[in-house]
Parts: sequence; C-alpha cells; structure tokens
Amino acid sequence: MSETGNLALRCSNLHRYLGRDEGRVHVLKGVSLEAPRGQVCAIVGPSGCGKSTLLYLLGLLDQPDEGTIEINNQLMSNSDDAARTAARGMHIGFVFQFHFLMLEFTTMENVMMPMRKLGKLTPAEMAERAHQLLTAVGLGEKTQRLATHLSGGEQQRVAVARALANQPSLILADEPTGNLDVKNSAMVFDLLTRLAKDHGQAVVLVTHNPEIANRCDIVRPMRDGVFV
Repeated sequence: MSETGNLALRCSNLHRYLGRDEGRVHVLKGVSLEAPRGQVCAIVGPSGCGKSTLLYLLGLLDQPDEGTIEINNQLMSNSDDAARTAARGMHIGFVFQFHFLMLEFTTMENVMMPMRKLGKLTPAEMAERAHQLLTAVGLGEKTQRLATHLSGGEQQRVAVARALANQPSLILADEPTGNLDVKNSAMVFDLLTRLAKDHGQAVVLVTHNPEIANRCDIVRPMRDGVFV
C-alpha cells in the first residue's frame, strides 16, 4: 500500500450498475485502485470489461452505487454535483481518444479554457502558462494556429497541454493514443508521462496498446468488472 500523502487518488470497493430491470448489468464489481503521484497506472482489458465506466467514476463524471473515491485524501464519491464539478476543475485533467478541441479557436485559446473556467489567474498569467505548456509539447511556434490547421498528432498534443493547464494532481486518459500512428503515439505518451512525472502528478490511463501499457509503472488488467 502507498502512503496516503503520496496518493492523488484512492478508490475502494467500487460497484456500478447500468440499465434497469431485466436489462440491469453489474458493470463494476468491487474495484479498488491507488494512484501515487509521479507514477503512471495503465488499466488494460478487453472492450466491455468496465475500463471506461471506471474512468468516468474516477473523473467524478458519474457516481458509484457502492464504494468510495478519494481525490487528494478528500472523499468525493458522495459529493453533490457542485462539489464534484469544482473538484474536476481543480484536481483532474482529462485526455480522451478524440481530442475534443474547440476547432474554431487557436491552440492558445484551447489551452486557456480550463484556466478561464477555474478563474484563478489573470489573463496575462493564463497566456503565459498556455505558452509554456504549448512549448513543452513542442508547439510553441503554433500558439496562434487554429486547431483545424493542426495534424492529428499535434491536436492530441494540444489536448495534453490543456489537461495540464490547471496543474491537476490527477490526469485521466482514455485511449489517449488510440487515433494516432506509432510515431505520434509514442510522442504523446512520452510527453504526457514526462510532464506528469516532472510535476508529481498521477496518471491513470486506459489503453489497448500493449507497448504503451508495458512502459507504465503499474499495470492493472481488468476483466468482467474486476481487476485480475
């Protein structure tokens, strides 16, 4: 077991049911997980085993039917919508398979959006931080480029920078390299893990890619709603 102070995330005995009546399915069956700061944890397993459902719970986008979720030692699993929304903005960064950039905005504006929502920095500070993050992912020359004018690999690198915008303690990534070729997959994974380790952030990622899973600090195989 990891020391509590070193954990960005701890969940215990999570159960989640989806559907109703005869169609009710027991998707997660008592899942427990710890994510230490500065480490990358991969969740692997076949489609339909519960990986994405778990990630939604950990990201406070959904609530478990049973069990607890702690972010930075703060119990969040039974919090109301407002508290969960606030915690997501402050403590969690998301990277999805599809980058979900606002295509009509520049790369800089996309990275600044989570900062605007959190409202802790001045416009000048937000712009400076966005520029630093885009430089860190190799796009410092393209801060004013519209997202539509970037390649797929570049768009996903902007999504990584955006996930790091508010200096979250936990980064959740759902197939973050699933749409990329081998070269860009390796580049995005390297960037995400290097930046997270540099800043003591925990990364939990769902992946089907065995090469990426093998490079993570912790690998948790999942089958039929439980870790095996």
